[in-house]
Amino acid sequence: MKNTIKKSALVLFSGGQDSTTCLAWALEHFERVETLGFDYGQRHAIELTVRPNLLKKIVPLRPTWATRLGPDHMLDLTLISALSHTAMTNDIEIVMQENGLPNTFVPGRNLLFMTVAATLAYRRGLDVLVGGMCETDFSGYPDCRDDTMKALQVALNLGMDTRMTLATPLMWLDKSQTWELAHTLGGSELVNLIREDSHTCYLGERGKRYDWGYGCGTCPACTLRAKGYAGYIGA
Repeated sequence: MKNTIKKSALVLFSGGQDSTTCLAWALEHFERVETLGFDYGQRHAIELTVRPNLLKKIVPLRPTWATRLGPDHMLDLTLISALSHTAMTNDIEIVMQENGLPNTFVPGRNLLFMTVAATLAYRRGLDVLVGGMCETDFSGYPDCRDDTMKALQVALNLGMDTRMTLATPLMWLDKSQTWELAHTLGGSELVNLIREDSHTCYLGERGKRYDWGYGCGTCPACTLRAKGYAGYIGA
């Protein structure tokens, strides 16, 4: 471990389960960690309100984390909602589209997220961009694929003449393994923090508390999170 703790990282931190796990992973692996959130007109904007509390509560979980966590950044990318018409940015029913993708897919979102993150990281002198993209448990989003991230890393480094790395620690994990990773990194305290304080529900619902956390219980994000938690606890 001591040989890997050397670089600095910028974590794309939305306030959800995956990004909170990625933040813990980064705090364990890098000496200097900063976070970045985006307001893109998302329907579940409640995630933006839970972020500060998560950042405050995660650092006491491990002695070194408090010294490694640096500034948090929030950027306005509401142009995404102006450009797209999706169930993530509009109050419409979640359905499958003719192209085989759910209408929760926001075209170009992760591409823009990573490009903007690279620009900020360049200015801040950060080496690694950490994102929660996953090709194992996902809704078929093409911008979550490993090939997409690898291609984007090449393009960003060529275009900015840098040597940044795009790290995706959840890429090949299913949701039960993501829960397990959280437990490995921060024990039951981190698992409980994710259950109580993170937000993943696409509809932005926090009125009902399930074993796995708050949400509507029926949207694709809640269904996936519940299934993963059941696998994690062995139900």
